[in-house]
Amino acid sequence: MARVLDGLDLTGKRVLDIGCGTGAITVSLHSDHGAVHVTGIDVEDPVCTEAKAGVDAAGLSDHIEIRKVTPGPFPFEDNSFDVVFSKDSIVHIPDKEALAKEVFRILRPGGVFAASDWLISHDGPPSPEMARYIALEDIDFNMASPARYVRALEQAGFEDVRTVNRNPWYLNVARGELEMLTERRAEFEDRFGTGLTADNIEIWTAMVGVLASGEHCPHHLRGHKPA
Repeated sequence: MARVLDGLDLTGKRVLDIGCGTGAITVSLHSDHGAVHVTGIDVEDPVCTEAKAGVDAAGLSDHIEIRKVTPGPFPFEDNSFDVVFSKDSIVHIPDKEALAKEVFRILRPGGVFAASDWLISHDGPPSPEMARYIALEDIDFNMASPARYVRALEQAGFEDVRTVNRNPWYLNVARGELEMLTERRAEFEDRFGTGLTADNIEIWTAMVGVLASGEHCPHHLRGHKPA
């Protein structure tokens, strides 16, 4: 999270957190990074309920709002936020061009879009290895390439669009996690069962393969709305 926000001062800013999940990052944007108000949005009732409960328990409801939304245009007025942030969530949004336009619309002049996302290195169909990995994950991945994100953001009107390839870092993380899963296999089988443990080792093995090839390439994304 800190790396996604590198160089940004959120003090006194109004921030939108796309894909807030259970709200830990949403709270951190206010409590640790100084945002005066944060709106966290997600599409699932259970996580929104949990996030709202956490905000209320922390006494932060004056500074943090959790809203369930439906896929599509954001339910916010033009020029509503100083920063739009997302951590590893916009992979679930298939239309990156519409996303970029909506983010641009709701940002105030001079506002910033800062996100991390799971990317594929190229346009067009994934390789068989990448397709297998995505199928093994069994979640709604709509990966785009860095080039597509740059095009979408620039066409929406963003300036100073930048991407940072985090593949080398994540490859090392994933290799370490796979090594840990393999070394502690018996322990995990006792705790979680042989089937779930085997499934996770298969997924991580496939993921390390497409990370090593460079086809799977997590990125940081940044764009500025002209002042």
